[in-house]
Amino acid sequence: MAKVMRYALLFICAIQFLLAVAFFMQLPFAVSLWPFPGTTPLTFIFISSIFAAAAASTLWAAATENYGALAGIGLDYLAILLPVSILSFQLGASSGNSQMTGYGIACVFGALFGLGLVLWSSRIPIDRTRHVPNFVRWSFVIFIVALLIVSTRLILKAPNVIPWTITPELSVVIGWMFFGAALYFVYALLRPGWLNAAGQLAGFLAYDVVLIVPFLTRLPTTSPENLPGLIIYTGVVIYSGLLAIYYLFIHRATRLWNKAPSG
Repeated sequence: MAKVMRYALLFICAIQFLLAVAFFMQLPFAVSLWPFPGTTPLTFIFISSIFAAAAASTLWAAATENYGALAGIGLDYLAILLPVSILSFQLGASSGNSQMTGYGIACVFGALFGLGLVLWSSRIPIDRTRHVPNFVRWSFVIFIVALLIVSTRLILKAPNVIPWTITPELSVVIGWMFFGAALYFVYALLRPGWLNAAGQLAGFLAYDVVLIVPFLTRLPTTSPENLPGLIIYTGVVIYSGLLAIYYLFIHRATRLWNKAPSG
């Protein structure tokens, strides 16, 4: 079962990486898959970052055969795709947009896959021989609080929460994406162990790599009302990226190629 799941996860990672590239470059086939009108280029780049983060976290679990970490990824899928499917069905019914309804159906299948991951993976023990550094643990707490605040405001369609133009519908979609990310970090705290937390950092690093250049290049041209938010968001991206680089590649007790227990 584990071997079959590993190959399935690697296939899913390949699809997610492909979609990350396609949305970043806004290739026609990717844009045509996305049913929400009013999507700006920076929103497509943000969607790319979400796919890249999901692929990196899933690849980490599959490559290390750390299947107990998959429950957090499943929670992420479930928290995002279930409410987005409901929104898509509502928008499809009100507008007669069959593409939106089809997207809602796809989201239902994705949510069911996430539920399956949770039910299967949560029974698999997490390796706790390598501890999560306190600095990482407290950073996760900060990320959770920030993500919950931002996601709540976005879901409630508060204006100017993120530093670029989005429609009210996209505000809800992005809000649930942030909420799912918050649950993923919560899972790392509830089932502590470096091999679990490293998946969150790997996902965050992929997310940061996609966003950092577009954010930096837009700083000089961003409107005054969005500039403070973009500066804060860019700061978070830089901080989380440096955190991931240090603990995944530099810190002796946690770097990827060190298999010795940290404590």
